[in-house]
Amino acid sequence: MQGSANLNIMIKAARKAGRSLVKDFREVENLQVSMKGAGDFVSRADTAAETILKDELRGARPNYGWLGEETGGADGEDPTRRWIVDPLDGTTNFLHGLPHWAVSIGLEHKGEIVAGVVFDAAKDEMFVAEKGAGAWMNDTRLRVSGRSKMIEAIFATGVPFGAKKTLPATLHDLGRLMPQCAGVRRWGSAALDLAYVAAGRYDGYWERELNAWDIAGGLILVREAGGLVGPVREGHDPLEHGDVLVANPAIYDNFAAVIRGT
Repeated sequence: MQGSANLNIMIKAARKAGRSLVKDFREVENLQVSMKGAGDFVSRADTAAETILKDELRGARPNYGWLGEETGGADGEDPTRRWIVDPLDGTTNFLHGLPHWAVSIGLEHKGEIVAGVVFDAAKDEMFVAEKGAGAWMNDTRLRVSGRSKMIEAIFATGVPFGAKKTLPATLHDLGRLMPQCAGVRRWGSAALDLAYVAAGRYDGYWERELNAWDIAGGLILVREAGGLVGPVREGHDPLEHGDVLVANPAIYDNFAAVIRGT
């Protein structure tokens, strides 16, 4: 894919942060005897990756705004553009030595995500998309799946944990969806869930209680791969309200009806 200058900046930044995380990931197994020690280590790895991303992205485009999971928000001289960054989506997987996590970068222009990168550094899969230019994984053009029957479809979600409040709603979702589909996966990275829908590996995905940085890089992947994107709760905006529902066009309406209980 011949991307714009901005997309090339994003890819370079994601690769540099990914290399740092892969190096740290190799050390995680040595820390499993102490959850506190491992947790502290991963926190440092996460912060170091965001520092790399911030240096690369804001260094190249110092007038753009910024929103990062670890460092929060900052306005830029250009109020129309903003980087939205998650340096390590799938932190719990990383902490437990599971190789399913990603660097996620979205570029927002006038409230719309116009470019996205999701880099699975452990598997060396670079998912990229730019408005009007399609979605790609490494050198392969991506398209959402063509499955049209719910009973043949696999969906992904995130099951709420800890202090999250939406577990009852998600359990109701699963109760309605499971009898009508081929399975549901919970792999622990919203960015990769979206990338996998774009790649046709999943047929759809939904989740609540997300942050903008969890999904900014992945939303445009789905759109540019031919998928449909909306909120779980009608009238919401995924980036603003943190609930998202995506699928291929053939099953989107049926999937949305099941999840929304309509």
